[in-house]
Order: sequence, then C-alpha cells, then structure tokens
Amino acid sequence: MHLLPIFAAQLRDDLIQSMRLNMHRRYWGGFQVGDVQFSRIDGSNTPNNRWLSFAAPAGQIAFSLERKVLLSVLNYRYSSGAKSDSVAEVDEATVRVTATEERLAVVLGQQLAGILAGRIEANLPEANLAPGARLPSGESATAEEPVEDYGFKPTTGAQPAKGAWVIVVSLAGVTSGVTAGRFWFALDKQLMASVLRGLLRDRDGAKKRKPAGPLAQRLHLGITGRLASKEVMLGSLYDLQVGDIIPISLHRADVLLEDSRLFTAAVTEHKGKLCLTSFEDAE
Repeated sequence: MHLLPIFAAQLRDDLIQSMRLNMHRRYWGGFQVGDVQFSRIDGSNTPNNRWLSFAAPAGQIAFSLERKVLLSVLNYRYSSGAKSDSVAEVDEATVRVTATEERLAVVLGQQLAGILAGRIEANLPEANLAPGARLPSGESATAEEPVEDYGFKPTTGAQPAKGAWVIVVSLAGVTSGVTAGRFWFALDKQLMASVLRGLLRDRDGAKKRKPAGPLAQRLHLGITGRLASKEVMLGSLYDLQVGDIIPISLHRADVLLEDSRLFTAAVTEHKGKLCLTSFEDAE
C-alpha cells in the first residue's frame, strides 16, 4: 500500500499528457491536473454526485465528476469562450440537466477511465492480463465516436461502498491555477489487485537490480597527460633535420580534460612504461 503514491504519480503524468492531445484538449483546454491521490471511503467523504460504471474485461471502474466541472467543460467546448484557454464559473442552480450534459459526462468518463485502465495494464506483464483486456495503443473516446466501440459499457452506478478505494483527481484552471473541481475513480477488487500487482513487480524488479554504485565509480572520463612542452623560434623549427635532438626538462606533467588543466602529476617509470602519479590540483 505504501507504493500507491507511485501509481498516483504515474496516472497524473498520463492524465496531463492525454489532456494535451488535440482530441482531448477541446474538452480540457481550460483545466490542468493538480493532485492525484488514493483515498478510502469512510462514509463522510463519499461524493454525492452521479456515478457512472464502466465495465471492461479487466474489471469495473466507477467514475464521478463534479457537476460544476462538467458544466465548465460543456461551456468551454460549445461556447465562444472555448478559444480563450480559461474556465468560466457556472452557477449549477441556474442550469437544468440536459441530454447533452449527460452524454458529455459519459464521453468524459470513458476518456478518463480509458487512461486509468491503460496505466493499470501498462504496469502488468502480459501473463497477468485478462483475455481481451489490453486496449489498442492510444485508444480513447471522443464525442463523435460511440462508447461501445472501446470495451467500456457505461451504466448508472451506485456510490462506492464504505471502505472502497477511490482515486481523487483535483483540477485547476489553466490561467488562474485555483482548484476548480475534482473527479473520482472507484476501483473494484479485481482492478485494485491489478494495481498492487503492477507495483509489486516494480518493487521486485528493483530488488533484483544491483545497486548502481557511487557516481564517482560510474562516471568515465577521458583525460590527457601532457608530459612536456617547449617553445622554439620558427626559424629554428625550419632548420631541424632528421636526427636532431631537442633538449627538454621533464618536470611535472599537466593532466587535461579536453582543454581544461585539472591536475599536475609526477612522471615515473614502471615496467618500461611512463606513468603519472602524485596528482595535485592545478592552481
């Protein structure tokens, strides 16, 4: 259970990425995803909104969206304000429930439930998936596409029972940054078990991987040792003949990383090879 925040963070990234797609931005362009957290229903925190239930081979996902968010999405999608990347507040008491609003709730629920199901499936190995549970990559619903084509059959669902796990997603306005509303997912026991199996696989995989070790032991750099340098006149350079000797004095060598002088080092001989030792920081 202590790994559930990892799944919540993964789901948050998925929601952010999906809402930026053109097909979803026309609904969610005025919102940005805030916190995503797991919670348990204790009787006092059950949302009193309408719940939809989406049935799929992998399990049952219940979904609920605050009506003020739904009305804001409806207003953003179909009014002139849809071009301004802002969410206008709507007085719920003055707006009657319409068939368009109910259809939009189903479409948005299917989109978001598909994102959640995709994240659960992505964490599971193929062997743990129910037959036909894997949705095609990138599959999602739009207002012009029938809901039944995506494996989720929406029905009006009852509120989650006490003790059920829910995922609470907070939404904020893009321009204001102020929390504008929330929506909820409720997972059945089968899907919740799949979430935990996916997290268990990540934990076991981390145990099997060897520690990476300190950065100093993993970072490989190529360095160059400059043993000596000597300045000569250009005329003397042209006068050199094969066999001539250029006298030099071998003192401490410079150790370079590309063109940067990092250290000086003493030059020694070991088994017929020149070696650098006694490194000191270059001033």
